[in-house]
Amino acid sequence: MDRKTPHSAILRGAPGSSAFQGGRRRFLCATGAALVTLLPLGAAWARPGRERRFLSFVHTHTGESLSVDYFREGAYDPSALERVNHLLRDFRTEQVHPIDPTLLDILFDLQTLAEHERPFEVISGYRSPQTNTALRRRSHGVAEHSLHLQGRAIDVRLPGFATRRLRELALGLQRGGVGFYARSDFVHLDNGPARFW
Repeated sequence: MDRKTPHSAILRGAPGSSAFQGGRRRFLCATGAALVTLLPLGAAWARPGRERRFLSFVHTHTGESLSVDYFREGAYDPSALERVNHLLRDFRTEQVHPIDPTLLDILFDLQTLAEHERPFEVISGYRSPQTNTALRRRSHGVAEHSLHLQGRAIDVRLPGFATRRLRELALGLQRGGVGFYARSDFVHLDNGPARFW
């Protein structure tokens, strides 16, 4: 090759040539579009700027209610989490167990996406081993190693908001398990591996 001959004259589409720039532009646009479609809804906004996370609950079995700022000024509030733990206790045995705060974050993000301010109706939060065993005897839909046993699952609905739509929003978050129980009108949410039923 002659040292005076520019590479662009020899290599079609070399950097700096219009053929390369057009191909590169198309590639970057296509890659960007693909990444946006793969981005879960839960990552669509930046969490660090959200200084306050607030949730309201009404427990369908006990009638108890709670409205709480569980996250403030960049940290989870321990006293607020204790109140959440109490409300979401196994009401059959009165056992209280810590609820994983990332499960609360899923609820907060769902309520934000739904643009719905009414309290979540709680069907089931934490379940003791005794309660889980008893429920398994009555229903084949109760998992032996349910994440309810670890405080990592909750069954809820939002009054005035279609449960099927709540399920769709939860699936879009791609942040755990999502179960839809149309006959009982609730959605199971957990912070385990992303899956659905």
